[in-house]
Amino acid sequence: MGQPVEGESGQRDSGAVAQPELPPGQRIQRGWPVTHYGPVPKFRPERWEFRVFGATADSEKHCWNHEEFTALPYTSVVADLHCVTKFSMLGAEWGGIPARTILAAAPPAPEVTHVMVWAEYGFSSNLRLADFASEGTIFATHKDGELLTAEHGFPLRLVVPHLYAWKGPKWVRGVEYMTADRRGFWEERGYHNVGDPWREQRYSYQEEPGDGPEL
Repeated sequence: MGQPVEGESGQRDSGAVAQPELPPGQRIQRGWPVTHYGPVPKFRPERWEFRVFGATADSEKHCWNHEEFTALPYTSVVADLHCVTKFSMLGAEWGGIPARTILAAAPPAPEVTHVMVWAEYGFSSNLRLADFASEGTIFATHKDGELLTAEHGFPLRLVVPHLYAWKGPKWVRGVEYMTADRRGFWEERGYHNVGDPWREQRYSYQEEPGDGPEL
């Protein structure tokens, strides 16, 4: 399966011992499997650039080199990772740059409704603007206090805790602001356009009117 995958947790009262609550169809994973489509890209810091483009408020493209991007305010969130392949990794600490920081530094135009997150090799994943702007959405550089490995997305991956993890690509290189929805890589290939694990939105045949553009 393609780019890695993640989500968010709660607690269910089961009497004497509280058990972690999982979305339907998920199982707890010990460790962190490597899942992605295609080869692992080679990181070249002198060539790396993060771009925000499309329908920006000032109609300009905004760019950061690697040194500039990693100098942005760092924070961490604790969130689970829910993969569409049915494993869930609970209680990970993700460190990096909140998506809200990028939205503040490069504001979208008022008519923006969605974003496309672009990664190496032209991989893409679309998100509703509200999901991208969610408090837990983070451009992660670290997991549990350690730099991400190349296989897990170094130097940068997006984590959107409340959606399946394919919505958070590895090896992110930029964000496109959009005034209408457009399907990303996996969404064009049969995966659900929204990807809410709590509603088990795995595949496009499950979509309801309004969930996404026609295939």
